[in-house]
Amino acid sequence: MPQLQDIASQVRRDIVRMVHGVQSGHPGGSLGCADFLTALYFKIMDHKPTPFDMDGKDQDLFFLSNGHISPVFYSVLARSGYFPVTELSTFRKLNSRLQGHPTTHEHLPGVRIASGSLGQGMSVAIGAALSKKLNGDKHIVFSLHGDGELEEGQIWEAAMFAPHHKVDNLIITIDANGQQIDGTTADVAGLGDIGAKFEVFGWHVIHMDGNNMDEVVATLEKAKSLTGQGKPICIIMKTVMGEGVDFMEGHHEWHGIAPNDEQLAKALAQLPETLGDY
Repeated sequence: MPQLQDIASQVRRDIVRMVHGVQSGHPGGSLGCADFLTALYFKIMDHKPTPFDMDGKDQDLFFLSNGHISPVFYSVLARSGYFPVTELSTFRKLNSRLQGHPTTHEHLPGVRIASGSLGQGMSVAIGAALSKKLNGDKHIVFSLHGDGELEEGQIWEAAMFAPHHKVDNLIITIDANGQQIDGTTADVAGLGDIGAKFEVFGWHVIHMDGNNMDEVVATLEKAKSLTGQGKPICIIMKTVMGEGVDFMEGHHEWHGIAPNDEQLAKALAQLPETLGDY
């Protein structure tokens, strides 16, 4: 998927430049999820960037639960036509619609929930999916979660609810990069076999390499084919925190720190400019 890979490279450039510009933000998880969100918005989802409809009727929906990776979300939204790419330069600045965690009161097209308080996005996605069923809307609801986020109790209440109510128009993805703000997930609170946990709750579980674009597209297509069969779908997505920038890769320290001028230059040298910088 060369075209999607080119888009993902530009998205990664956007991420490091946005975070560097205000010396704050979360580059690590954003870089790791760039391939997934690029595939979702540019290939997989049936969505309508303009005019933006908050209700999302007759289109697929996406909810970002781990809202701290807003840089990748904002970049993909802008690059896919929800708002001007030039607005990326306002990230985390005063009076910007691009806050550190997405909010709804800013009325930023593409953002349907405020997120950042971890653990809530799966419940929201389930509610949206049930609404689509009640409305006779055959479209799919997607959501993304961090593996560290699975330490939140509300996740498991939602994980029990969805299979019980046969919410089979729902595809959730877990970013299993093994890192969180305080260290590795294994050290902070070992998660064990995430897939087995969801399976025993009654989910259909599939696995993918989230930094292999061909595999991401193929797995998401497979997940779509499994909808409507009585079970919600959970994708366990193995990624590398900081993917694409060698000195950030696999280090939890890059969860929430910004590169300095020298580090930015080094990062950009590794990421081809394909669509033009904002």
